Amino acid sequence: MHVTPHGVRWRRPLLALLLAAVAVVAVAVRPAGAAVPATPSGWSLVWADDFTGSAGSPPSSGNWIVDTGHAYPGGPGNWGTGEIQNYTADPANLSLDGSGNLRITPIGSGQNWTSARIETRRADFKPAAGRVLRIEGRIQMPNVTGNAALGYWPAFWALGSPYRGNYWNWPGIGELDFMENVNGVNAVWGTLHCGVTPGGPCNETTGLGANRACPGSTCQSAFHTYRFEWDTSVTPNQLRWYVDGQQFHSLSQNQLDATTWANMTSHAGYFLLLNVAMGGAFPNALAGSTPTSATVSGRPMLVDYVAVWQSGAAGSPPPSSPPPSSPPPGGVDARSTIQAESYQAQSGTIVEATSDTGGGQNVGAIANGDWLRYDGVNFGSTAATQFKARVASGAAGGVSGLVQVRLDSPTAAPIGDFALANTGGWQSWRTVPANITPTTGTHTVYLTFGSGQPADFVNVNWFTFSTT
Repeated sequence: MHVTPHGVRWRRPLLALLLAAVAVVAVAVRPAGAAVPATPSGWSLVWADDFTGSAGSPPSSGNWIVDTGHAYPGGPGNWGTGEIQNYTADPANLSLDGSGNLRITPIGSGQNWTSARIETRRADFKPAAGRVLRIEGRIQMPNVTGNAALGYWPAFWALGSPYRGNYWNWPGIGELDFMENVNGVNAVWGTLHCGVTPGGPCNETTGLGANRACPGSTCQSAFHTYRFEWDTSVTPNQLRWYVDGQQFHSLSQNQLDATTWANMTSHAGYFLLLNVAMGGAFPNALAGSTPTSATVSGRPMLVDYVAVWQSGAAGSPPPSSPPPSSPPPGGVDARSTIQAESYQAQSGTIVEATSDTGGGQNVGAIANGDWLRYDGVNFGSTAATQFKARVASGAAGGVSGLVQVRLDSPTAAPIGDFALANTGGWQSWRTVPANITPTTGTHTVYLTFGSGQPADFVNVNWFTFSTT
């Protein structure tokens, strides 16, 4: 989200993301400054930098280009996002720490800040046909939260190679945001930008994204591993986002039209970027004008390593054609209670703790145009004719919307829907039924959400299908 201003919404449930209890999972701990992990069996290392060097020295000039100033020459001002900092090569902003980490440190106050941004010299990162490309970085976000963090915008991301030297062909050439964060919130955002702006297949300038809290320790207090996979070994191809090995976002080739997909994948590849911006469209959308007088200076983003792997042994030819698609994730009985947060992909929503009977989590922050995807839902040979969902709403008076069920495509005609308005609060739950077109067989189920206004209007805890 670094090329043009963004229409990111401040949404009520983001507060819940900060306050809700997050399940603590076991994470393999690696010391800061550790070497790039060993290449997994069945993969080959394409490129890596573990930022080894003496304290105060710059990152490798053979690997990285240092961006400076407020824009690319001839490109949009303030890097296209309204961010205010001046990027420099000063070691105070950009240097190795002597312990195997890169430090990118914003320095300043008020509206006068310096920071750093680097990009790989290579701009050809893409998978060979039938392979999977894995891009990974181990990063600690700037360790600052609350009002002191307002305006901080660290990121690990990639741009399509045709952007170099043009600077006005975004978002058609593609942007892949592996890790973004703003204002010290304990969350990682992963996003795809593509197509045209405004609007288009990637809902620009917001993009198609998802976010979640970092597992275990907060994003700011510890290192976490952020990974992106571009998988051409399955049909349709997939894009997947992970934090500490836990997938939190995915998109499939068939969610975009053929021209859009070709424009972002048929060029030479992508170059990778690391930066910490200050202010701009994304942090301002969540907190008003940033930075503020409370924003503190000098909190660095630390990068342990960046590495790129590809499936298949080095030097081995790619398969002549992609292998058959693996069975889709999911594989659930349509008549079971399907937890909303068990989706395989989503757009525009969050997961938060629920106070509904049984506890656990619900999907929230749902507004017009958002959707949830569930793969391999088996309706069997006896037609299901009814859909029920456990929902809640704290929407303002006069704000309502539709909860819709679609099969196999988010743009297919709904097989059923129901309308919902305020139920008494975002955790005031009720079970709402709706008739659906009789359905048999196994399908990808989409829950889509439509409303005539932009405000959030519903939370979903679970849903099910039945014959009565």
